[in-house]
Amino acid sequence: MIRFFALVLVAAFSLAACTTTTPTLGPDGKPLPRVYRISDRDAAEIQFRVLDSVNSLRQAAGSAPLQLNAQLNAAAATHSRDMAVQNRPWHFGSDGSSPLDRARRAGYPGLLLGEDISETYETELETLAAWMEVADTRSVILDPKARDLGFAYYQEPNGKIWWTLVTGG
Repeated sequence: MIRFFALVLVAAFSLAACTTTTPTLGPDGKPLPRVYRISDRDAAEIQFRVLDSVNSLRQAAGSAPLQLNAQLNAAAATHSRDMAVQNRPWHFGSDGSSPLDRARRAGYPGLLLGEDISETYETELETLAAWMEVADTRSVILDPKARDLGFAYYQEPNGKIWWTLVTGG
């Protein structure tokens, strides 16, 4: 009798594992967005995932690969946090600074070529894909003169993420 109950229990767990979760769909039939929470463990890998993805896109476009630059990362991190404080995605800091000003302040010796920004609940790769769909932001990522990449984010407690990508050469 115990074997029978054990067999029934195993069968029940096996069937439960076969169920699929259906995403909640919006009125347009697309899945509703879910909050992307960045853990401390994931934070260390995000810049490298973006760097690898950007370099794959650049290779396909015939552009040279980029390398992460600590000064540009710092400038991007400062701007991501500042956009959250201002509660608006735009290219100027709360002190009136431009992307060029922030790169200089961070000690970047090269020429800042472009900046992409985003306010979203999406992952870094979904954000990169969205940037690639728009000519202006795509041109920053694929700029053949670029050699350096800065990438950072700030996540609010509610899950909203402020992304900043900067390129320099």
